[in-house]
Amino acid sequence: MKLRYSALAALALLSALIQPATAAQALRNLVSIEGVRDNPLVGYGLVVGLNGSGDTTQVKFSSQSVVNMLKQFGVKLPDGAESKSKNVATVMVSAVFPPGYRRGQAIDVTVSSLGDAKSLRGGTLLLTPLRAADNETYALAQGNLVVGGLNAAGKSGSSVTVNTPTTGRIPNGANIEREIGSDFSTKPTVTLNLRHPNFQTATNIVDVVNRRFGPVASTSDATSVEVIAPENPTQRVAFMAKLEALAIDIGADSPKVVFNSRTGTVVIADGLRVRAAAVTHGSLKVVISESSNVSQPAPFGRGQTTVTPQSKVSVDQGSGQMFQWPAGAKLQSIIDVVNSLGASPDDIMAILQALDQAGAIEGELVVI
Repeated sequence: MKLRYSALAALALLSALIQPATAAQALRNLVSIEGVRDNPLVGYGLVVGLNGSGDTTQVKFSSQSVVNMLKQFGVKLPDGAESKSKNVATVMVSAVFPPGYRRGQAIDVTVSSLGDAKSLRGGTLLLTPLRAADNETYALAQGNLVVGGLNAAGKSGSSVTVNTPTTGRIPNGANIEREIGSDFSTKPTVTLNLRHPNFQTATNIVDVVNRRFGPVASTSDATSVEVIAPENPTQRVAFMAKLEALAIDIGADSPKVVFNSRTGTVVIADGLRVRAAAVTHGSLKVVISESSNVSQPAPFGRGQTTVTPQSKVSVDQGSGQMFQWPAGAKLQSIIDVVNSLGASPDDIMAILQALDQAGAIEGELVVI
């Protein structure tokens, strides 16, 4: 019961911390600028120097990769020979190319085991090209791994694992070798894409920008706003800095109830209302317990001792209390009622889903 109440208390706290839908926010929090975005990079490489915790011989592509690498250094193994080194692990290397980065700048990389290596702790990533979606190489990664997890095993087979020892990072582990072009500084306009499309928010952005800089902003939908920017690159950067700092009123949106069915998390947005409805919610509990009874014959009898199983089945239908919300009930009223019943997050999900099917919720139900 304590667990149920703590979950509902957390729900009430989150609801109290949610800002009103009409609160003003900086423009930078509401939009992303077209042409100024991150680009994912990925590569395939080898981590060496492991203390016997690398890939086993079951990973065929690991030995093949080692053979191919040795060929590049003039070392040729006999035909059909396989590398059986346990100090090497095949890995996938991922990174993010930040917008505007130039050749020679460094970025962080994440290294993840691809085979059956037990740990990457103490390993060194060999030179690995990082490619983008166009299959072109934009960065080169290499360096010593920082691994936050560890794995220890004994000869009996017992082992202890802390965190994830098969993933590590290399701070500033890759250097940019090719720049990613952008039309941000060449287009006559700058496109602001709303992270949460809303007609009222787009209208508010246009109004605020035009009051501050003149008639330079326009929109044709709820998703983006076009802003005429200075042609001079230096002036454009200064203009964007001022633009991102503008305070914008967010347009009212339909309140949502978000369910995470995997974790049992329930988030109810402020402003959610329900129409008049009566709800009853009970639980059916079935308990089956098994026990054994030993039957022994009388003294000097010719019978045999036998063990007979016994089962006990009980059914509890729960209290099944009925409660009613008045029309237009707010979030706090809903929380007060479910808290008084000691309902769990699963109970809340079931109740709100039933209310949504009955058309009694003035909002949107989202299951993730």
